[in-house]
Amino acid sequence: MRRRPSFAIRPSMDSRELIISNQIMLEEVAALLEEGKEVTLAPRGSSMLPFIREGRDLVNLRLPDSVDVGDIVLAHLPQRYVLHRIIDINQNRLTLMGDGNLTITERCTKADVLGVVVGIVRDGKRTVRPGKARVWRALYPLRRILLAVYRRLPYKLQ
Repeated sequence: MRRRPSFAIRPSMDSRELIISNQIMLEEVAALLEEGKEVTLAPRGSSMLPFIREGRDLVNLRLPDSVDVGDIVLAHLPQRYVLHRIIDINQNRLTLMGDGNLTITERCTKADVLGVVVGIVRDGKRTVRPGKARVWRALYPLRRILLAVYRRLPYKLQ
């Protein structure tokens, strides 16, 4: 089974979507971030529900000066790239977890972080500043129930 890319580029000149492999695209994204440029990506998947939704949101990334617990980061892991939230920092080691994940965590170093999310564009209209999701992280024991309810809503919360 072929794994689909986690990110997509949406050209602004028309409504078509261009999908490029993560390896090719994210190497270029890393280079742009290193140059000090801000990059906007369309995330794929449901690991950051309910705060970042595929098909609705875009994320603005930039090279971080520093990272903190609660930041959403783009990290390069040995086998893949992830856009997840930092849930723990122990010296140079970070533990990441998607807001929509119930048990899966990833570990990386600060050097593996390519960028930090500085804005989330909702429906192509308004940009919101990502929060640290302190309440959501505190509700971790109830996350399974809250996500089940969210996924069954006929409409999704904005």
